[in-house]
Amino acid sequence: MHFTKMHGLGNDYLYVYGEPVNPEKLSIRLSERHFGAGSDGMIWISHSDIADFKMRIFNADGSEAKMCGNGIRCVGKYVYDKGYTDKKHLTIETLSGIKILDLKTSGGKVKSVSVDMGNAEISSDLTINVNGEKITCTPVSMGNPHAVIFVSDAEAVELDKIGPSIEHHEVFPGGVNVEFVQIIDKNTIRMRVWERGSGITMACGTGACASAAASVIKNHCIYNEDISVILDGGTLKINVASDLGITMTGPAETIYEGEVEV
Repeated sequence: MHFTKMHGLGNDYLYVYGEPVNPEKLSIRLSERHFGAGSDGMIWISHSDIADFKMRIFNADGSEAKMCGNGIRCVGKYVYDKGYTDKKHLTIETLSGIKILDLKTSGGKVKSVSVDMGNAEISSDLTINVNGEKITCTPVSMGNPHAVIFVSDAEAVELDKIGPSIEHHEVFPGGVNVEFVQIIDKNTIRMRVWERGSGITMACGTGACASAAASVIKNHCIYNEDISVILDGGTLKINVASDLGITMTGPAETIYEGEVEV
């Protein structure tokens, strides 16, 4: 099987064009960073009857995700750079609906991608008991579930200790992505993430969107202006419209091509 390893701000996946066979097992095996290729999961790209292409996302633990913001930008780069399309305006079918991509190219290659991520759905704050402490979070859906937690210092958060407890908390029966957000100013936030099914990752596109939306709702940031979301792997630009429509812009990079016996 031929695969392409790509990343969006260090959020790395293995990309394959074709219909998945045993995708859960392959994702667990190949995502392992010592005995596999090493990744946050696998993304399969194929024909769609309702959009230009379809993507399916499997996390490092084999679970299937509905959407991945960093991953979908790399899908745009994959299909354009490899000649599957010459369009710079694409529709991609995902489990959370059809997403619209605008590709920015240079020298015949995609350098960055803007994605219409749809509308954020924000619920009332929840206060939950986690490891003996009360934590207040803002639930946000970007087609997948997020718990946004505002903190004074994102760097000080012990992600590996608190992340799993919130991901598997009883109030989130299907699990949840967890974002810890520090407000820098009206147009800048710092975010670190524990991703459902993958653990600590360098970046999370849907998490950045959820964090920006929650920041705007709470008047920490401004509607209809670009918000720089600083992640461990780099910075995404997120724009939150007055109707909570979200546009995400960021880079997409190819790391290497590989083959593996399956």
